[in-house]
Amino acid sequence: MQRRGIETGLAAGLLFATLGIVAWATGRAFIFPSLGPSAFVLAFERRGAGPRPSRVVGGHLVGAVVGFLAYAALASGVTLTAPPPASLAGLRLVTSGIVSVAVTSWGMVKTGVVHPPACATTLIVSLGLLSTAADVGIIVVSVVGLVTVHRGVEARFSRQITPSDD
Repeated sequence: MQRRGIETGLAAGLLFATLGIVAWATGRAFIFPSLGPSAFVLAFERRGAGPRPSRVVGGHLVGAVVGFLAYAALASGVTLTAPPPASLAGLRLVTSGIVSVAVTSWGMVKTGVVHPPACATTLIVSLGLLSTAADVGIIVVSVVGLVTVHRGVEARFSRQITPSDD
């Protein structure tokens, strides 16, 4: 079990580091809190037993889009750190968060792309932390990048483990 922990940690770190380098080089949010749990889930699950990449990408896509729509409709211009206690702005923001989690949960189940970390993505967007259309695009590109790197690493390791036909 200790070896699995080390392998999981190294794999999750590698997945996250790849996007971290992109974030560092561009100055854009190619890493964000809900990407960490997705990296862990991908790294932890054994080959073939892990989440389908379509669920990881689809779940975050649903979360990002729903969060964006909720924020635009209910709390545009307000951020999590800005509203004073018991203010109308704060109520708009909380409502945006509630609506985004409810609709994201429904949307993931309805479309068959259930990926729990996507509920964190929808909150990141709907609470005004990454709430522009460009931010939503970066979120989706980041998740696709994470899954792509994961698939590449998995393919590389499966070639090393599989006996050759020579």
